[in-house]
Amino acid sequence: MRSDLKTSPLPLKIAAAGGLLFLHLPILLIFVYAFTTEEKSYQWPPPGLTLQWFAVAWNRPDVWSALGLSVQVAVIATAIALVLGTLCAAAVSQTKFFGREAISLLVILPIALPGIITGIALRSAFSLFDIPFSVWTIVLGHATFCVVVVYNNAVARFRRTSGSLIEASMDLGADGFQTFRHVILPNIGTALLAGGMLAFALSFDEVIVTTFTGGQQSTLPIWMLEELIRPRQRPVTNVVAMVVVLVTFLPILAAYYLTRDGDQIAGAGKQQGEHHGYPNADRFPL
Repeated sequence: MRSDLKTSPLPLKIAAAGGLLFLHLPILLIFVYAFTTEEKSYQWPPPGLTLQWFAVAWNRPDVWSALGLSVQVAVIATAIALVLGTLCAAAVSQTKFFGREAISLLVILPIALPGIITGIALRSAFSLFDIPFSVWTIVLGHATFCVVVVYNNAVARFRRTSGSLIEASMDLGADGFQTFRHVILPNIGTALLAGGMLAFALSFDEVIVTTFTGGQQSTLPIWMLEELIRPRQRPVTNVVAMVVVLVTFLPILAAYYLTRDGDQIAGAGKQQGEHHGYPNADRFPL
């Protein structure tokens, strides 16, 4: 059985390679055009290669302003998402009440809706309450879908964590904070970290919702869209695009490695609780 899984037919390998090229070749082209000597159009192959556009991008204050705004919004939106997403996940997964599934659906709904719907709804709400556009309106827009990312990671880990662990810590005299610190947080910590990284990556490169909630402010993706219509120094946009790719790829890669062993971590805790009855007893001074 295992040997059959290791060998794949040649057509399947070709199809897989073709799918990977289809997905990632445009991204590779961005990297190539960041070094081209042609500043007005996209020529293939590039007439020459140069590093001058990196210096040009580095010395442009509008790039740094847009980058700073994107980082600021992503950090705040991620922090809000971590708090609200974790609380929602704990309430839905640890307690039973009427309408629990409906609430879970409502929490997930913002990421299922098209971004333009969310953007129009938020813009209408801001106009109705006379809320001026600012960093906080962008943060509120991004937090709507960042909460969902954290919630999905946290609720899955909560459901794999044995309730007997919490009961055992309480029986041993631990208060709520000690239980959270020594029992709950070690089990859900990697899930929260992964959810926060994914939320940061999604917020950093969000375009549609930002268009409706940003007013005259430009985050880095909005700046890139505006620069594409200008005829000169287009490679600068590709240099900035490389930064966006790296900033969003690294958190996603880290989140993958943090959550791929989540079943083993939660399972180990569950087996420990079932076998010993009162795990983590040495952590709580009685």
